[in-house]
Amino acid sequence: MATNHELVLYVMTGCPYCIKVKRFLADNGVTIPERDISTDPVAEQTLIAVGGKRQVPCLFIDGKPLYESSYIIAWVQKNLL
Repeated sequence: MATNHELVLYVMTGCPYCIKVKRFLADNGVTIPERDISTDPVAEQTLIAVGGKRQVPCLFIDGKPLYESSYIIAWVQKNLL
């Protein structure tokens, strides 16, 4: 299923919940641009400025944050698969 949404996935190296989401995406052939807050200070500041907290994984959908790995996976299942 195609999407007209602008998507960016914010992750952090070593985060088990980020790994869970990334593995799900890979297993289902879904590609979403990623920003790693552990290596990209601008991404980290954007995440905090927009979402109000430094929590990953966070999927930005049209600029709005969606937190929690299970919610992200459910959104992808509903909208991208």
